[in-house]
Amino acid sequence: MSARQRTGLALAWLLLLLVAGAWISSRIGVSGDLRKFMPDAQTPAEKLLLDELGEGPGSRLLLLALSGDTPEVLAQQSQALRQALEAEPLVELVANGEQAGLEAIPETLLPYRYLLSADAAASLQADALAQALQERVQDLGSPAGALVEPLIGSDPTLEIVKLAEALQPARAPQRLHEVWFDRGGRQALLLVQTRAAGFDPSGQQQVVDAINRAFAEAAGASSSRLEMTGPGAFSVKIGNRTAGEASTIGMVDTLGLVLLLWLAYRSWKMPLLGFLPLASAGLAGLGAVALGFEGVHGITIAFGFTLIGVVQDYPIHFFSHQRPGLSPWDNVRALWPTLRTGVVATCIAYLTFLFSGVAGLKQLAVFTIVALATAALVTRFLLPALVDPAPRDLADSPALARLWQWVQRLPRPRWSLLPLALVAVAVSALAPGAFWQNDLGRLTPVDPDDLARDAQLRDELGAPDVRYVLTLRGPDAESVLAASEQLRPALEQLVADGRLRSFDMAARYLPSAATQGQRQQQLPAADVLAARMDVAVAASPFRADAFEPFLADVETARSAPPLRLQDLRGSPLAGAVEGLMLVRPDQATALVTLSGLVDVAAVAATAREHGAELLDMKDASESLVASYRQRVLAALGVAVLLLAGTVWLSLRSPARMWRVLLPMLLTTALVLAVLRGCGVELNLFHLIGLILAAGLGLDYGLFFEHAGDDRGDQLRTLHGVIVCSLMTLLVFSLLAWSSIPVLRAIGSTVALGVLCNFILALLVSRHPVGEGVNDRA
Repeated sequence: MSARQRTGLALAWLLLLLVAGAWISSRIGVSGDLRKFMPDAQTPAEKLLLDELGEGPGSRLLLLALSGDTPEVLAQQSQALRQALEAEPLVELVANGEQAGLEAIPETLLPYRYLLSADAAASLQADALAQALQERVQDLGSPAGALVEPLIGSDPTLEIVKLAEALQPARAPQRLHEVWFDRGGRQALLLVQTRAAGFDPSGQQQVVDAINRAFAEAAGASSSRLEMTGPGAFSVKIGNRTAGEASTIGMVDTLGLVLLLWLAYRSWKMPLLGFLPLASAGLAGLGAVALGFEGVHGITIAFGFTLIGVVQDYPIHFFSHQRPGLSPWDNVRALWPTLRTGVVATCIAYLTFLFSGVAGLKQLAVFTIVALATAALVTRFLLPALVDPAPRDLADSPALARLWQWVQRLPRPRWSLLPLALVAVAVSALAPGAFWQNDLGRLTPVDPDDLARDAQLRDELGAPDVRYVLTLRGPDAESVLAASEQLRPALEQLVADGRLRSFDMAARYLPSAATQGQRQQQLPAADVLAARMDVAVAASPFRADAFEPFLADVETARSAPPLRLQDLRGSPLAGAVEGLMLVRPDQATALVTLSGLVDVAAVAATAREHGAELLDMKDASESLVASYRQRVLAALGVAVLLLAGTVWLSLRSPARMWRVLLPMLLTTALVLAVLRGCGVELNLFHLIGLILAAGLGLDYGLFFEHAGDDRGDQLRTLHGVIVCSLMTLLVFSLLAWSSIPVLRAIGSTVALGVLCNFILALLVSRHPVGEGVNDRA
């Protein structure tokens, strides 16, 4: 096969990969559900936390603030923004303080206003009706007459207005020009609840884009500004920033890969050939996950990017060992036992994640195993057909020879490394500060100023505390609504005592069936109400037949079945109630949100007295992280044993096994010591970084062991390891400078691991010239 034909095949392979990549990308669903990387919840708080992370109201709430113009203009823009967003299919609820009218409530629910209002029966007494009609006469002569007139015939007591007021938050902001404003009166405030789940990044992006479009249209040429906070807004901002950083890092890495491979091998084809196993591995891993799981998690894709540091080693070692007189097939055949040992050992280590009980880790395991195996098989069975005969032997490089002579003069420490290992362990264990980082909030790349602004807007809007929540559990929605009603007076007393600023519960909007039944019994019979209205109408200028719709609504309310949760669909009450209740086929949970919690102990004691529980979501998140870490550490412990066993079976010598594994193990201890000595609290992503670094160290040790005491092979191995180390350093050093904590944790850990593995492999794993075969056996 000619060089031109080999180049044509390589380009055809690249084209096939591009087509396959486009096809796979168009068919896989990318998930951002963080619950897939969490272990099964064991406590009620953990279960609630996972629900909240996914579809809970807290994850779907956006807080908006309009500023930069006069209050009158901002109020108009708030009203226009609300009107536009109510027509958006991805928006479930918009609140800005405007009162809801009759048109906002489905006609079938209008009679229920007399069952939802606690004092509706009192407003139907004779004297109350007479007073209400006199007030309506006055209303008609006021500027509000046009708003009140359509309501009078069906609702002379304006119960619908009372119901609209009940839709407002428990501690609503001040109202100026009919909409919410902050305490200073300079910012119009809105609350938006999305239909898109908190873990749906594309859905949240669509909502944020819709809000920005609606605001741009409402603001026009005004100087007003829009601020947006909340989980959805933060996720969109983080996603855009992550995409920007990933694009920059990817571009620099690609240029670095091309330049480094060209400099190392002085051939423009090597960057192309080096890319083919990497791209094949990535597509194979994605395809395997897509076939075996419902959607590919974004973390899995991001993790695949970091595998560049491992997968690239296979073709690079193959290239570095090419030399004149040796066919590519013979070259790769000689390297295959070493390459196979490294791949099999790493894949067996990742197999342990399949038994971790965490869906996300299973995805990572499948992706990694398939990707590594694919890269190795491609390097072994396909790549040699595309490689041109080597024009030179890298072992003949004078610079490389001088470097190797200097390395050979270095001591080969064995037992002298024990004190270093003990010091590393001592530093890791005794360094000040917590060893593990359990706070999920510390992993967020959200700017502290944005978090502070979010807290400020939550306070202005009376949004609930995101850390503490009261829960009441029962077999169904009715039971927890009834329990909430019994708890309510005690919470109101806590508010009166100053131990709590405010609270909100579903029973505030939807009374239990028993309470609705009691209110039905208090409603007057049709003839009694008609007689009362005749007396009231006689003392007013209204016609006697003007209130027939009102009489019909009250009679309907007297005989209507109780209003249930499912009946609220399409009404303003739906969002409020559904956000405070989690209903499952076998259980229902009512949430009582709290604002301005002053005395945690008093609220917890009151909750216990009424069969409720005060949950600390921060403690629940830390418990989940700790449980997750235990799963990962257990899997890692088994992985280390399996990896060591695999290497021993391949090398058949304890001495050779330790020569390969010792740099990897000592590097792990040193990296931990450096991180802890710098005050870094370790998180789950540091562990992932350590796994990657261990895989690299294993490869370095195996190839130095493979080189033996043959000077030519030693020089070629040194060349390959240098190229691999430089490329991996480039990839992970860029990640270490990222503003995203997750990427920074992985990048810094692996970059340190590469340096330590390279140095220790040179010191420990290399063979001195003249070491005989018996020493290697």
